[in-house]
Amino acid sequence: MYELNDTIVAVSSPTAGQRAIVRITGPKTVETCGQVFSSPISSENSALIAGNVIIDHGLRVDGKLYLFLAPHSYTGDDVAEIHIHTNPSVTEALMGNLLGKGLRMAGPGEFTARAYLNGRIDLAQAEAVNEIIVSSNRYQLAAAEKLLSGRLAETTLQIRSEVLDCLGLLEAGLDFSQEDIEFITGKEAVERLVKIKQQLEQLLAGSISYEAVIDLPAVGIAGAPNAGKSSLLNKLLGKERSIVTDVSKTTRDVLTGLLTLRHCRCVLFDCAGLDSRFSILDSGERRVSGIQQQDILDELAQAAAIEALQNSSIVIFCVDISKSNWAEDITIRELIEPKVLITVATKSDLLSKDKLAERLVRLKDLFGADFFATSAKAGVGVELLKDTIDRKLIKVAIGDAKQDTGGAVALTARHRRAVIEAIENVSESISELKVGPRRFASPAPASSPVPVFDRKTQVSGGQIEATGDEVAAMMLRAAYQAISDIGQQNIDEQILDAIFSRFCIGK
Repeated sequence: MYELNDTIVAVSSPTAGQRAIVRITGPKTVETCGQVFSSPISSENSALIAGNVIIDHGLRVDGKLYLFLAPHSYTGDDVAEIHIHTNPSVTEALMGNLLGKGLRMAGPGEFTARAYLNGRIDLAQAEAVNEIIVSSNRYQLAAAEKLLSGRLAETTLQIRSEVLDCLGLLEAGLDFSQEDIEFITGKEAVERLVKIKQQLEQLLAGSISYEAVIDLPAVGIAGAPNAGKSSLLNKLLGKERSIVTDVSKTTRDVLTGLLTLRHCRCVLFDCAGLDSRFSILDSGERRVSGIQQQDILDELAQAAAIEALQNSSIVIFCVDISKSNWAEDITIRELIEPKVLITVATKSDLLSKDKLAERLVRLKDLFGADFFATSAKAGVGVELLKDTIDRKLIKVAIGDAKQDTGGAVALTARHRRAVIEAIENVSESISELKVGPRRFASPAPASSPVPVFDRKTQVSGGQIEATGDEVAAMMLRAAYQAISDIGQQNIDEQILDAIFSRFCIGK
């Protein structure tokens, strides 16, 4: 797999940049740098050295050498970075010179792989390095930074320790089952495992999922027909994306646009004005009551609108503040169940200052929420609304620190699978312990990733004979293994290849 005894080299900077960074790590790092750098190099201390870089026999360029000595470097081995301001042809010539001195071209992610294999970072942190590199928006970057901070390893270490403690007591009881010694009762074990399961479930529920922030978040604009949604969409986007008329139900399809905010971007969409006749049947199906055949497009538009809003990160609910009766709006508000809601009072330019203040109070009483007073025509409240969307999107993706004192933990798809597997195995262990002592036979597995049965377990005729406590211990071992695989060194080489193959060369 990964060879740790040779010295590797790669260009770690963008090829189109004016400054090239060539990174080297391995046992021959200091020796090789001494051959291509004009200034004296000491192998005793990390240093920043300025001088000439020898490209070939006839060419030298000014450069800087950053030297980081083992074991306090990124990879755990000696690391050097050669920084030069030059063009790609000179950089290529320098690489040829270094490869000619016996260095090997690094593979994708090999620098970070060495950091992991040398114990400088855990596997979760190694994955975070790549997530930072490929982040396409602020949400991904913030999630990756949380993963790199090592909080996931700290959290799982505590849970793993509790699982191992409980497992040790269970297996001690199995080893001394013929003696009058009880290390832990079934009830006590169940109580411990229930708490462990809750911790795992909280880890899963309170985590940042990378899959949730890979794509741009969606923000939907909802409300009754002619509530000013299309005008607001156009104003927020700064262009005429939606047709605006005084005719109700002008918008039938879902219209989208890219909204750039202070810290991020999102997909902003306006859909058909919701109909107060639209209802949810007992079966979960949504339809418009009393609809006529010729209005089938209305029903399809309503279904598309509801589905889009339910899947969005934030819903901006618009109410026309210039009208005096909001019974229809109250009914429509009950049709949607947004993850995050922003309530907006549109057409505020049509009211006097005193009348506007009075109606904002009425809206708060009716809907139980504060409303932003906006006017797409006059541009009132639009920038404040943008800032609010920006702030709430960050909270959706990263987690509200006021509600989560420990901060959200970032999980990749691999981490989530491991936590889910651990939860399932702990649940099985709890079930076995609740049933109580018994002996049964089941088909013997062809192979097992971990030693799951103690010495008293018997295998006969392709059947495993085990007690309920033995099966509980087996499932607990599997849970321990699943949690350990998140950050520990004993992970399958194929998984490591899959993880690091996604990296850029030079990282």
